Amino acid sequence: MKRIQLKEIAHARSGDKGNTVNIGVFAKKKAYYPYLVEQMTAEKVKKFFQGLVFGEVVRYELPNIEGLNFVCKEALDGGGSQSLRVDNLGKCFGSNILRFEIEVPDDFSL
Repeated sequence: MKRIQLKEIAHARSGDKGNTVNIGVFAKKKAYYPYLVEQMTAEKVKKFFQGLVFGEVVRYELPNIEGLNFVCKEALDGGGSQSLRVDNLGKCFGSNILRFEIEVPDDFSL
């Protein structure tokens, strides 16, 4: 098995509502979606954002559009109007998740 970054097989977009960040991850091809479902657990995403996400992470599967939606609570240091973070609206979470690593077979080709 080899490891690749999520950006090779998926797109992402994120935003906020209060102190909660929403991250959508979408497979670039239908064949890539099973890798996302298998390996992008809520626990792994929370660990990936360790130090930024302090609350629960909930994953929703969207198989009809080959996507996953992660709702990350307590992720913005109080929310857009309170946070002193540079990214106080959670827009960078989508870009950051694209560095998440996925295991694929050695003969995997894009």
